Amino acid sequence: MGLVLLALAYGAGMVWFIYFADRVTIADHTVLVLDLKGALVEESPGGLRDKVLGELQGASTDSVRLRDLQMALALAQKDPRIERVLLKLDDFKGAGLASLREAAWAIEQFKTSGKPVVAWSAAYDQRQFYLAAHATQVAVHPMGMVLIEGFGRQRNYYKEALDKLGIEANLIRVGQYKSAGEPFILSQASEQALKAQAHVYDALWQLYTEGIEQARKLPPGSVVQHIDSLPGALQAVQGNAGQLVKDWKWVDQLQTFESLRQTLMDTVGKDEDGQTFRQVGFKDYLRAHEQPVKGEHLAVIVAQGEIGDGRAPAGKIGGLSTSDLIRAATEDEEVKAIVLRVNSPGGSAFGSELVRDQLRIARDKGKPVVVSMGDVAASGGYWMAMSADQVWADASTITGSIGVFAMLPTGEGLMRKLGVNTDGYRTTWLAGAYDPRKALEPRVQALVQSGIEHVYTDFIGKAAQARKLDVAQMQALAQGRIWTGAQAQAHRLVDRVGNFNDAVQAARELANKSAGTDPPLPIRYWGPQVSKLQSWFQRYGMQAAAQLGWGVGQSELAPLTGLPAQVNGELAADFIWLQALLDQAQPYTAAAHCLCQITP
Repeated sequence: MGLVLLALAYGAGMVWFIYFADRVTIADHTVLVLDLKGALVEESPGGLRDKVLGELQGASTDSVRLRDLQMALALAQKDPRIERVLLKLDDFKGAGLASLREAAWAIEQFKTSGKPVVAWSAAYDQRQFYLAAHATQVAVHPMGMVLIEGFGRQRNYYKEALDKLGIEANLIRVGQYKSAGEPFILSQASEQALKAQAHVYDALWQLYTEGIEQARKLPPGSVVQHIDSLPGALQAVQGNAGQLVKDWKWVDQLQTFESLRQTLMDTVGKDEDGQTFRQVGFKDYLRAHEQPVKGEHLAVIVAQGEIGDGRAPAGKIGGLSTSDLIRAATEDEEVKAIVLRVNSPGGSAFGSELVRDQLRIARDKGKPVVVSMGDVAASGGYWMAMSADQVWADASTITGSIGVFAMLPTGEGLMRKLGVNTDGYRTTWLAGAYDPRKALEPRVQALVQSGIEHVYTDFIGKAAQARKLDVAQMQALAQGRIWTGAQAQAHRLVDRVGNFNDAVQAARELANKSAGTDPPLPIRYWGPQVSKLQSWFQRYGMQAAAQLGWGVGQSELAPLTGLPAQVNGELAADFIWLQALLDQAQPYTAAAHCLCQITP
């Protein structure tokens, strides 16, 4: 009996701690600290189990949801207790340019309140600096620097290595610009791939530099001019990179964090312990403002990551799981419109079609649908958007890539080198016709080619119908070519250029017209809900487990010794993607993927 009472008391104590003891108190003259750790994402990847395992393995599981950053700034803008914002960017891993522009817009909106934003980092890379540039005041450590390199991407090409191993990639594709599988069949980038990349990279670089120059009130073109002046300009200041970027007016002052901390203590006052300035972290700040959305609302469904056929956790798209969310929102009478936020380079053509068709059903049932494109909405990511009433993209979104491919690697040469032969009885030629141990059967290749061409014809036909273009016009815009959001709008591949907030406002207006609803409707994110217990465990339980040393084995994808970390990362990414392609249940998969994540 005593043990039962003890267990009950312990359980009651845990419930009290989770629900009541963790409440946040915010005093007047408080600094909202945006200590951004990890990448800026639409949805934190993985479930609770994945996060726990990552923490135990010592891998960083930190990420910042874009909507949390935006909401914290929007609330703080009107909160008289928040006196200013500190933007701390040491551990910020960045995002695509569209997400950075969304976050920068939120900072600019906050500044309209007249409250200052102070940015600090030991050093800035170009992703960190894009956000910092929009602060009222930018500080960097006296030994720090700002590294703006420009945009570009170099990929590994594996043809010669595969030839030496005796492996044939057997890439089957439709679209002259569909370059996703090229690294496995070429030794260098194709002319078409370089042409498409240059068209997009140059446009993105212009958006990036203009954003920096406008935010910092610098002369147009000065960012590129300063880069071109290196290394002479750095030699002129005896290698002092911090002083150089201050002279260029990229930063306002050189300051250690301890000095900045003292400045803030003198400005806003000390906390209760008297050890630092009065502050609240943005996650705690959001917890203090948690309020469930009830009644009529807009349903926001996030489609982030690679697209698969079935069900997927947060941070990836499952054809079944994402379409189930859309179906549930469609059938909910309190949902007056659906906003699909897409940040995906594509993946399974079938999974993409499941999502697109479910959006079509929502529209047919009178539910307005608006798509908002984030960093990338290309290939399968574009396919999903083709049933929307309106498609919005940021000027820097990577979209298009309307093309399809399949890959059927074979290792007949490797088998010969090993002296291994393959033989056996089959009732028809099709039984085991695709065998990676043997050369690709010509009839299999013909079957796959026909299937790929059919999927591509279906893709451009649906796209032409959705965009009100004839098929010949769409054919000229397709071919697997990528476009920026601004370029896509010029070619009528999207309706409007704007941010997520613009897309939400458009959905409100459509909902008002179709259902007689008076805007503004609140938004509610539809997806896996995190309970208070799960939230508590994520904040405290994983840290405790790591501190107790509950370790697990290292990743099965151990790095190749002697190779730089960047090379190992690229090799792993390329071959994990290829393995996922080969692990599909079907003999082959029509992949609507662009492999085109372009991050600053």
